[in-house]
Amino acid sequence: MSEPRISVVVPYRRRAANLRLALASLAEQTLPAGDVEVVLGVLDDDGEHAAVCREFPGLDVVTVSSARPWQVGLARNLALRQARGDVVVLMDVDMVLPSRCLEDLWDRHFAYGQRVCVVGQMIDYDNNTGDVTTVDVRPYPHYRKVLDDLWETGTAGHDPRMTADHVIPWSFAWTALIALPRDLAEEFDPAFRGYGVEDLEWAYRVARGGTPIVMGRDFFGVHLPHLRDVAANRRTEAPNYRYFLRKWPGLDVELACAFGDFEANERYLGLRRAAGGLTVVHGRVDGRTHLVVGVPAGSGASLPATATDVEVLPLVGLALPWADGSVDRSIVLEPIGALPEPYRERVLAEVRRVSAR
Repeated sequence: MSEPRISVVVPYRRRAANLRLALASLAEQTLPAGDVEVVLGVLDDDGEHAAVCREFPGLDVVTVSSARPWQVGLARNLALRQARGDVVVLMDVDMVLPSRCLEDLWDRHFAYGQRVCVVGQMIDYDNNTGDVTTVDVRPYPHYRKVLDDLWETGTAGHDPRMTADHVIPWSFAWTALIALPRDLAEEFDPAFRGYGVEDLEWAYRVARGGTPIVMGRDFFGVHLPHLRDVAANRRTEAPNYRYFLRKWPGLDVELACAFGDFEANERYLGLRRAAGGLTVVHGRVDGRTHLVVGVPAGSGASLPATATDVEVLPLVGLALPWADGSVDRSIVLEPIGALPEPYRERVLAEVRRVSAR
């Protein structure tokens, strides 16, 4: 059997109705059946997915499962390790694709061996802005018509990422729908827990490796409704952002942690000019944790020579990777006072968060 051109990698947990719709859209792809495989990474198994997969005998579906607790990055990794296609399409189970999607994606972006990561549009995605307590799942013919209509009329204005300034390469690379050559697909960091940020950190590493991340204005799917608790999501998103910042400290990550990816793109160039040379210094003095914010890069030590475990991070202080109340003594230097609003107050609020008193 020849290797498929495209492997569609889908993390799965207990969403049989959406899985059925996603597979229905994949079963109708115009790319020849032998050129497409679907690889499900299954955790927290409810047993329903196997029966759903059997409803699509013409679709090459591979399932990789584990008894480990749900973690979306781990589910994607399980599937990625079994993918055989030249290109992988990372797709959430809550997406349905137009029938010509994969063929068009291949022809436009990968047929000549291009080394690029293509971000797909997510139609009807509300970006975690409100709770969803009930779900009305429509029959697949409803979504097929929506997809067909969008294919004919175009998707302008449906996904704000496609028209926003795209300055920070990784910031819009949400993995609900994204494609790249398989050998460029990094594994996800399983240290992230709960909702959010694991895809941004994954995209950060993809971009860091030199792969261009481009917006696929001709590559789209419709996002399906599912239950959502925004408050619960926010509780895991904040520590996940801090883990991201601890792993890759820098102004781009700091801005995303402080303001979100859209505003980070809008603010990055201006803030880099205003405060790109500032750092924060963290260490221990006489057994107590000290933090100094607003230290100009290269200005010399800002802690006593007796300080230990000293770190100098290229951050302004808008977001800090340390836990609440973990710093015994905090010092804010004059350059922070010269920052425009809202940056100055943001730094002071973050310093208050990490300070013990």
